[in-house]
Amino acid sequence: MLKPPALGFGLGLRVDHYEAILADRPAVDWFEVLTENYLVPGGKPLHYLMRMRERYPLAMHGVSMSIGSSAPLDRGYLEQVKQLARRVEPAWISDHLCWTGVAGRNTHDLLPLPYTEEALEHVAERVRAVQDILGRRILLENVSSYVAFRDSSLTEWEFLRGVAERADCLILLDVNNIYVSAVNHEFDPRDYLDAIPAGRVQQIHLAGHENHGDYLIDTHDHPVPDPVWELYAAAVARFGAVSTMIERDAHIPPLAELCAELDEARALAARTLASAAGAVPGPRSTAAASGPRRSAAAPS
Repeated sequence: MLKPPALGFGLGLRVDHYEAILADRPAVDWFEVLTENYLVPGGKPLHYLMRMRERYPLAMHGVSMSIGSSAPLDRGYLEQVKQLARRVEPAWISDHLCWTGVAGRNTHDLLPLPYTEEALEHVAERVRAVQDILGRRILLENVSSYVAFRDSSLTEWEFLRGVAERADCLILLDVNNIYVSAVNHEFDPRDYLDAIPAGRVQQIHLAGHENHGDYLIDTHDHPVPDPVWELYAAAVARFGAVSTMIERDAHIPPLAELCAELDEARALAARTLASAAGAVPGPRSTAAASGPRRSAAAPS
């Protein structure tokens, strides 16, 4: 099955920017919308969403699928997602490779999984069931983590690749999350990139984080820092022209500021692709790609 076509460079759709987007029609190729914000049929959020749909391609990104949970799939929630998708006609639907709760309780956090063969088969089976319900392939995103399970027998990238291959789903590769986890768990983020099959990567996330010295916290409330830009360049060199967007969930700046940051992503990708094709790259505003560099992370 073919992947959906690439959309270019996008932003996360946030309430703060509704009016500016409609008034200014910024040079953003597409927007990613938070699925749970629009599941209520009607009201102001859905009104704005449908106006955005008239102007830009959209992708739906959820936080409540809890694909890794041992609890039964929430079929009521999935039917709501399906109904919203019928209205919005998104380019794709994504969620996270994690669990968010059990026994009917939502922790409102993206919790890591044990990377074992048993968990891999469990998650792959659930992804297949979700795709049957939604009638389409989904994207799964790697999450940042701060602890690891003692029983894990696979690396995170082996687990992600295994789920994608066994369930025949696609991958939303969060480059910031890879960098955060690489620092926290002391692995080489390039090993992660090298292990992911290029044909499975449909989308890339860029974001910022907080630097606490010995560890990083994924906060999505800072500009993209140099080490993440560097890793993004390596990802573009590995995966090619993949739909890329910047996430900002707190300390949200004016729309023009985020558009300027998005232009940095667009320019960096163009330089990297030109260099890979043997063309002469233009001046660079970021350093060459390298491994984790804690001192250059975003300030806390």
